[in-house]
Amino acid sequence: MKDRVEGNIVDVFEREIFEGSVEIENGFITAINRHSTERKDYIMPGFIDAHMHIESSMLTPENFGNVVIREGTVAVVTDPHEIANVMGVGGVDFMVENSRRSPLKTFFTIPSCVPATPFDCSGGVISSEDVEKLAASGRFVGLSEMMDIPGVLSENKEVMDKLDVAKKYRLPIDGHAPLLSGKALATYASRGISTDHESSSLAEVEEKMTLGLKILIREGSAARNYEALKSLIRTHPDIVMFCTDDSHVYELLTIGHIGKLVARSVANGFDLFDVLRIASINPIHHYHLDVGQLRVGDKADFIVVDNTETFDVKEVYIDGVERLHIDPPTVLPVTLNYFNLDKIAVSSLRKAVDQPIKVISLVEGELLTTVDVYSPKIPVENFENDSHEDISKIVYINRYNNGSPQVAFCKGFHLEKGAFASSIAHDSHNIIAVGNSDKDLADAINAVIESKGGLSVCCNGKIDLLPLPVGGIMSDRPAEEVGDAYYKLDAQVKQLGCKLDAPFMTLSFLSLVVIPEIKIGEKGLFSYTDFDWVVQ
Repeated sequence: MKDRVEGNIVDVFEREIFEGSVEIENGFITAINRHSTERKDYIMPGFIDAHMHIESSMLTPENFGNVVIREGTVAVVTDPHEIANVMGVGGVDFMVENSRRSPLKTFFTIPSCVPATPFDCSGGVISSEDVEKLAASGRFVGLSEMMDIPGVLSENKEVMDKLDVAKKYRLPIDGHAPLLSGKALATYASRGISTDHESSSLAEVEEKMTLGLKILIREGSAARNYEALKSLIRTHPDIVMFCTDDSHVYELLTIGHIGKLVARSVANGFDLFDVLRIASINPIHHYHLDVGQLRVGDKADFIVVDNTETFDVKEVYIDGVERLHIDPPTVLPVTLNYFNLDKIAVSSLRKAVDQPIKVISLVEGELLTTVDVYSPKIPVENFENDSHEDISKIVYINRYNNGSPQVAFCKGFHLEKGAFASSIAHDSHNIIAVGNSDKDLADAINAVIESKGGLSVCCNGKIDLLPLPVGGIMSDRPAEEVGDAYYKLDAQVKQLGCKLDAPFMTLSFLSLVVIPEIKIGEKGLFSYTDFDWVVQ
């Protein structure tokens, strides 16, 4: 099959734009010709997300792919450790197989930390033997972010075995090193780690870059580091990539994907060719992706946009086939899940406070938290909230085995009433909830338990729910349907007083103990600095 696409061709390698046409035959670019043309659209390499978790969109890979293709994304590098924490290797296999139903080029890395730490209780395990089998299959392009920093620094055998497997199969190893510096960072980088997407300041990335790490500028729904790191686009365009890490479905539908960072960067005055190198070329080279770069002999993977300011997408070619307009997927029954938890009693959430306590304090736009201290005016037999001090109750409960909820307190949600809960709770995806009323908290949590996964909001007995039947973290419904339901729940949480941009996404990271500084987990509050449970 032959095809011909005309327009202004954007050559990232020669750093020029010229009129002409791209000749396509059997999925490959056979010629790029220079000639005048009446069509004034721009032909350029397609966008690539260099690190993300499809599961955070709450969509299956098929439905996710059909959304981001419309935004000019032709490929993603995704770490399926969310579903791996729920279902182990079986969950990874599901993601790989389901992704083939979408034309998006979906490249998977092998989850390296399942469970994320020895302190987590997940539904699945990925051992070094599993990593070996997955690497040998040839289906993966890297080893996913190595979050077990203590394991790397102490040369834990299981961790070292996983790193050795990656080196054996020449797979790039992704890093995860928030605020790590000095000798510890140097040791961590020396183990073969090649990237980091957790940096939030220029000082942090400068130290990492001197050790050879490539930096992924992250702009997701909860963690937004673009503004702090954007100057790297000008100073280090050869070793920087764009990523979203975690983006929920409504943001993908309304704000966009990697294309939003391309447009934002050009609007900020950065060089078009540097921006496109970061958004398209660098991930291909780093992960050795089978994606075309708009050169003769390449796979015909490129996009056509109407201008180089807003980059409105008119056509998307993947393997030489125009893919912008895709038929809605057939909704398939999915039984992949693991939920083994009975409903909880309101009384199980009682918590006495009779002395100063440590509190999780949120940092807007970051996954980082800080430690705050709250002192009750008088001892309280069951403390629920202090709305004047912005103190709410936070609850964590294991969904794989019946047990007692862990109850603590947090600051930064600005809730005035009600509660909301989620079975998206990184990385083990147990249930996490925050609220100002024990009754509303219990109702919100029980709604999630009853549906075997989902997001819920409860206030004064009124419950609204977005079911997530696929592993308790994804919907089997089309994107627009999921996005609409998510928007309504998000709006309801904000009606409870919450001022965060993405309250559910923020909540989901408060159980991720590998991010500084204080989180909640299996035994209560966890200190990242001490890498142990908080005693109080």
